[in-house]
Amino acid sequence: MPTLPMPIDHTAIRAEFPLFEVRAGGRSLVFLDSAASTQQPSRVIETVAEYQRHQHANIHRAVYQLSQGATRRYEEARATVARFINAAEPAECLFTSGTTGSINLVAAAWGRANLQPGDEIILSILEHHSNIVPWQLAAEASGAQIKVIPINDAGELDLDAYRRLLSPRTRMVAVNHVSNALGTINPVQEIIAEAHAAGALALIDGAQWVAHGRTDVQALDADFYAFSGHKLYAPTGIGVLYGKRALLESMPPYQGGGDMIERVSFAGTTYAGLPSRFEAGTPNISGAIGLGAAIDWLSALDLEQVGVYEQALLAYATDRIAPIPGVEIKGRAAHKSGVISFVVNDPPMASLDVGTQLDLRGISVRTGHHCCQPLMERLGVSSTARASLALYNSRDDVDRLADALAEILEQNRHRAAARAGRLQADQDDLAPRLQVPDATMSAAPGQDMNLGAGMHLNQVAGAEPAYPAAAADSPQAAADAIAEDFALLPDWPTRHDYLIELGERLPPMPLALKTDANLVRGCQSTVYLAARRKPGSKAVIECLADSDAAIVRGLIALLQRICSGQSAESVLAFDVDGFFSRIGLDANLSLSRRNGLEAMVQRLKALARDT
Repeated sequence: MPTLPMPIDHTAIRAEFPLFEVRAGGRSLVFLDSAASTQQPSRVIETVAEYQRHQHANIHRAVYQLSQGATRRYEEARATVARFINAAEPAECLFTSGTTGSINLVAAAWGRANLQPGDEIILSILEHHSNIVPWQLAAEASGAQIKVIPINDAGELDLDAYRRLLSPRTRMVAVNHVSNALGTINPVQEIIAEAHAAGALALIDGAQWVAHGRTDVQALDADFYAFSGHKLYAPTGIGVLYGKRALLESMPPYQGGGDMIERVSFAGTTYAGLPSRFEAGTPNISGAIGLGAAIDWLSALDLEQVGVYEQALLAYATDRIAPIPGVEIKGRAAHKSGVISFVVNDPPMASLDVGTQLDLRGISVRTGHHCCQPLMERLGVSSTARASLALYNSRDDVDRLADALAEILEQNRHRAAARAGRLQADQDDLAPRLQVPDATMSAAPGQDMNLGAGMHLNQVAGAEPAYPAAAADSPQAAADAIAEDFALLPDWPTRHDYLIELGERLPPMPLALKTDANLVRGCQSTVYLAARRKPGSKAVIECLADSDAAIVRGLIALLQRICSGQSAESVLAFDVDGFFSRIGLDANLSLSRRNGLEAMVQRLKALARDT
C-alpha cells in the first residue's frame, strides 16, 4: 500500500477543526462527506464571528466608518478570490449563493440574451442536477436543444463522442471539473479548447476541484467558472461565478434590486457596472468574508502538496475498500479526486442501510443518488454510498471505514442467510396446503419473499394480497402502543435494531404491486406503496409497502400499524410527523426527502380525502 507523503503536518491541521473534538460513541468522529460540505477551521469560524460581533454593517451605501470597514472587507474577499483562481481582475468574480446560483445566473442571463431555437447546449452524464436543470430551463425558454456526452464504464468522459457532438449550432459546453459522484477529474482544458474551436463557450462547474488543486481560469481559458464556499472550508450560502469581463458586460442582469443599478426611473433604468450588476440586494457579507479567510488558510498550506497528500490517501483507501467481499466501487477513472462511491452486491444491501450502519459506528458518509440521477441510471444503480476525503482525513479514518464495512457486510451475510432459512421454512409449510410442486416452491438465497420464478407467498394460486388489518382501535391508539415500546429503548442504536426487526416481519408485498404507479420517490431508497379502500368498506384505508432498505422497511412497519385498516377520517386527522418526532426518530432519520416516508403519508392522506 502507498506510503503517505507528509509535506504538511496533518495532526496540526486536524487540530484546527473544532468538530473533531466531538466524540461519537467514545471514539473520534470519522467525517467522510467533504464532497457535500467541508468542515470549517477555527480561523474561518473566528473570522466570521469577529465580523458579526464587532464589524457588521451593510455595505456600499453608507458613509459611516462601520459600513466603510465592512465594504472594505467584502471587496478584499473578492480580491482574494481573484488571486486564488488567477482571474484577470476582481470585477470578474461575482459573489453568488453557491455553484447552483452561479450556474443559474449564466443559464438565465446569458441564455436569455444568446440562445435561439435550434441552438445546442452540451452537458455530460456526469453532471450534478444543478448543471442540468438550469440548462433545461434555458432550453425550454429558447427552443435550444441539449446534447449529452456519454462516459465509459470507468466513469470517464468519451471525448471522441464529445467531438462528434460539437457542431456550428453548439453555443455552450457546461461540464464539471470533477464529478461529485465518482471523483472523475475531467480534462477541462481540452474540453474548453475544443468548444472554442467550434465557436462555443464553456462553463466549468469547479465545486469539487478548487479545494484540491490549483485553479487558473486564465490558463484554462474558461469563459465561466463556478464554485461554492462550503466545499472549500468556508461557510454555506456563498459562492463565486467567474466570467470573462466582455461576456459579463454583454449579459442582461439576472435579478433586479438595490446595488445593481446606476439610475432608476419609471421611464427606464440603467444598470451598474461589474460586479455590482449581478449582485442585487444585500449580499452574504459574512459569508464572503469567511470565504476569503478560508482561501487564505488553504493557500498558506500549498495546494500542490495538499493534492499530493490527498491522492496518496485516495490510493490507500481504494486498496483497503476494493478487496472487501461484496463491495463494488463505481467509478475507476485513471484520474480521480478523493471520492470513492460503492455499492454492496453480495448479498445486496441498500446504500441507505450501509450509511446508517456506518453512522452507528461514528463514521459519516453520504448515501443516495448524489443529485446525479442520470449518472445513476447509466451505472445501473439507484444510489451509492460515497466516502469523500479532505485534508483533515488520515489513514486511521480509512482503516475505521474499511474495518466497519467488513464487519457490516459480514453481519449482512448472516442476516441474509437467516432470512433465506425462514423463507424456505415458510415455503415448505405452505407448499402442501397449496399443493404446489416442490420445484415451484424452491427459492434461492436472496430471493426475499419470492417463490420460484419471482412469485410471492401471497401470490400463489391467485391468492388475494394480505393487507394488514387494524393494529388498534384508532391510529392514535396504535401510536400510543408504539410509543410505549420506544420509551423502553434508551438510544438510537437500540431503536435502530428494533426498526430492523420490525422490517424483517413486514407483511410481504406481491411483486405484481411493485409497479411504477406504486413507486414512491426518495433520494436514498426505493419504496413501493399500494394503498386502497378496503373492499366492502370504502371508508377504510389499507396499505402494503416495501423498500430495498431495511431501515425504511422498519419505518413502513410503523406506518402500517398506524394507518392500515383505519378509517379514512382518522388517517386524515392523525399527525404522522408529530408522532415520529414524539418517539425521537426525527433526530436520526430524515423522514421526508431521504426515504420517501413523507411521500407515503401524503399518498395515504390523498386516498383518504377521496373516500
